This record gives sequence, structure tokens and C-alpha cells, in this order.
Amino acid sequence: MTDTEQMMNPVEGQADWLQRYSDSVLGVFGSPPLVLDRGEGCYVWDVDGRRYLDLIGGIAVNALGHGHPELVAAVSKQAAEAIHVSNLFTSPAQIRLAERLIEVAGAPAGSKVFLANSGAEAIEAAIKLTRRTGRTEIVAAEGAFHGRTTGALALTAKAAYREPFEPLLPGVTHVPYGDTDALDAAVTERTAALVLEPVQGEAGVVLPPDGYLQHARAVTAERGALLVVDEIQSGIGRTGRWFGFQHAGITPDAITVAKGLGGGVPIGALVTFGSHVSGLLGPTQHGTTFGGNPLAAAAALTVLDVVESQGLMAHAERVGEHLRQGVARLDHPLVAGSRGLGLLRAVGLTRPVAPALATALREAGHLVNPVAPDALRLAPPLVLTTGQVDDFLADLTPVLDRVLEEDPA
Repeated sequence: MTDTEQMMNPVEGQADWLQRYSDSVLGVFGSPPLVLDRGEGCYVWDVDGRRYLDLIGGIAVNALGHGHPELVAAVSKQAAEAIHVSNLFTSPAQIRLAERLIEVAGAPAGSKVFLANSGAEAIEAAIKLTRRTGRTEIVAAEGAFHGRTTGALALTAKAAYREPFEPLLPGVTHVPYGDTDALDAAVTERTAALVLEPVQGEAGVVLPPDGYLQHARAVTAERGALLVVDEIQSGIGRTGRWFGFQHAGITPDAITVAKGLGGGVPIGALVTFGSHVSGLLGPTQHGTTFGGNPLAAAAALTVLDVVESQGLMAHAERVGEHLRQGVARLDHPLVAGSRGLGLLRAVGLTRPVAPALATALREAGHLVNPVAPDALRLAPPLVLTTGQVDDFLADLTPVLDRVLEEDPA
């Protein structure tokens, strides 16, 4: 439809837009319930003008919320100067971002950064890194999600994602998450790498037991395997630290980063820790057209600066704890408590009513993610306030009551 045709036949509602979506967009995401038009802070509006408190945050992407003035200004300025330059060359923004990521990760001398466009691409780079050790076996965890490209999919555990595309990359073993005995048995002198999330987001915001990451670090070091920590969802201040592994006080061999790093601008990164790991990949052994482009790098630098200057890591801890306490006070028969770190949280449910609850909450003006049948995932902007949490909790109880009445069994 041309612009003139659209003016003569305006599209005004969700149903019209969703029909056009169905007619034109490949249906890999199913049928979306909303067409979102704009956002401001922690709120978004649909094309019908209804406002929602965004507790999904682009699935941990919109770290600064929507329309943050410093991010808008940085992206606008960089777009006017240079959006893209080939990786035959480099740019000041790309170099500064690499330096800054090494700094906030606490990585040692000799550490390096490969900039990509997404978390899955960062995982693909990590897989190639592990292959350069001369070993080919990789250990990952049950419940893991590392992406949907074919290499990343081999590390992802969910059968529904994997099975339509098998055979996948060989040599990948999945072990129970949080089980140190399983790590001892699976990580051997043939293992190239152990790949773990410090918090399993797609599995329902699952935390490992205390000491698990420390044990993972010890067993990989003992057997000459790399420890790769997937910080794609847990990184950039979301858990109250720059990265989730920092809660455990360990030094991994590499981390993957994406989502919140660009505040909504697509970007991903692989950070290698120390020269012994950084030296595994050399010229011609990996690459990307768009990775590290000046626009994405400028956005990421701004996100890192705002998270630090506005104290958003400590803020995420405070607001996350306020949320935890508020959920505990609900004392509702459908609520089994909450779990998580910082502002990566799940509300646990006593019954598999998460999809119905998410729909009812959306009708009440709150966007949440039914990540599992018995869990709602919350990964809101790091600028979420305690007042906004209270608004959500005030609406949560009547919604829970309604869902319970509709399905009392």
C-alpha cells in the first residue's frame, strides 16, 4: 500500500494492523497480542492509545526504558556523523566501547572484545573460540537458552526448539543445572568449554545454588577447559552487578553480552579474558559486516555511562528487593513466591496459570512474560520505580483472584 493509499484508507486499530502482520510477517513468533506504537520511560502505548507498564523491557533489552533523553541524543548525534563504517576500518566509538567493556567486566590485561549484532552471534563467536582449543566437546546445562542460530541452538536445551533442526552441532552434552557432581562427571580432558548462564532466564529465572559457579570455575581450570558465561540476559547491571558472574567472585575465560548493552539498538559482544584466550582467534577466523558499527557502539557507551552515573545497579537491587517483599506480602494461594536477582525476577505460581494471568494483567495495563506455565518473568527497565512496582502489585491481587475464580480446580 502506498502512502497515498494509506491516507485514503487509514488503518486505525489493532485488528487491522494484526491482519497486515499476519499477511506479511513470517509467523515464527506466532500471533502477537498487541501492536505497540511508542514508549516513554517504563510505559508503552498501543496503536489504540492504551498505556501499559512495561515489565518485560524488550526481554531485558530496554535497560534505560523508552525514549531516554541521553540515549536519544547519543544515537541522533552519531547518526548525523556516521552510522556505519566497514570493519576494514575502525572508529573511535568502537575502540572506546571495547575498552569500556573490558573495564566493567574486570577483565585482566590481554583481554579483547569482538563486537557483533546479537546475543546469538556472540555465542557463535564463543563456539568458534572454543574450537580453537583443539577440542570439540562442549558441556551446557539443562534448561539453558543460548540462541536459535544453528550453533547456539546446539547449546540450547529445549527440545521444541532443537528437534525440528537436528542434527545439530555434535559433541554437546547437557547436564542438570546447579549439580556440581554432574559437572565433575561431564567436564573432562576432552572438553573444550563449559557454557553456563549465571541465572537461567528462559528456564524461568532459575538461580544456581551457592558455590556452583565457583565449582564450575575450579573444574574447568583443573581440566583445561574454557568457562564461558552467557551474560546476554543477566548482564549490564540487571542483577545489581555489571555481570552476573561477579556475584560469585570468579574470573571466566569469556563472556557473551547483548540485550541491555545497546538499550534497544542491536548489539552483541564476546569478551575474552586474558591473552591466552584472546589469542585463540586471529585474522580471517571470524568476522561480521555490521558488528561494532559507530551507531550501536555510541548507544552502548551511553547505556554504560548512564547505568554507572545514575547508580542503576544499586537501584536495580533496591527495587528488586521491594518487588520481592511485595510479592511475599500478597499471601495468595496462586503465588509460590518470587526468585531472581536485581531486576531479573520471576513470580512463581502454584498452578500452570501463567498464560491466563499474563493476559489478565495485560488487560489491566501491565506487560509481563509467562516464561513457563508456572512462572511470570519480569525484566523491566532498570529505571523502574518502587511506585510503579506498587501499582503493579495493587493490580496483581484482583487479577489473581479473577484467574482463580475462572479456574478454581
